[in-house]
Amino acid sequence: MNVMTILKKMTAIGLLLFVATGVAQAQSDKEAGRAEVRKSTNAVLNKLYKVQPAARKVIAAAPGYAVFSNFGMKILFAGGGTGNGIAVNHETKQETFMKMMEVQAGLGIGIKKFGLVFIFQDRQALDSFISSGWEASAQTSAEAISSGKGVALKGAIMVSPGVWVYQVAEDGLALDATIKGTKYFRNDDLN
Repeated sequence: MNVMTILKKMTAIGLLLFVATGVAQAQSDKEAGRAEVRKSTNAVLNKLYKVQPAARKVIAAAPGYAVFSNFGMKILFAGGGTGNGIAVNHETKQETFMKMMEVQAGLGIGIKKFGLVFIFQDRQALDSFISSGWEASAQTSAEAISSGKGVALKGAIMVSPGVWVYQVAEDGLALDATIKGTKYFRNDDLN
């Protein structure tokens, strides 16, 4: 064998090792990202169950749900927020990792950390949320009480037909859902 053939083979082996290492690192980063989202969404669910124990039965009886951990900031006339979450289909046990982005206008100053738990009372609403995302253009501010499948949704707010949301603030269950100007969509980096 000549030196050029040996160099070509060594280069090819080196490139394969480099690509394999990159793929392994990407998988590791992806799993770490998923683990972090699961941890934060479990914290939101645990807080919800503590302040609204009946929510556990509502979520268990629903075709699916989505949980988001959000962080928002508003300074003077503009604000925004970001968050990550998971949508879960109870029938298939499929998890879909999601993102949210929020834009706010209007006077204000503050930082807000909160969680949102969406309850989907029908499969079509869940599938639409996962595949097409969802955009909230209005702010809902009321305590809603209704019944779905025999379990009261006390403390949740209907945001569209068959879709309810709990907003969990740092100090408990919020009586309003701050979802104005918010878009929810699939997180392609984690799915």
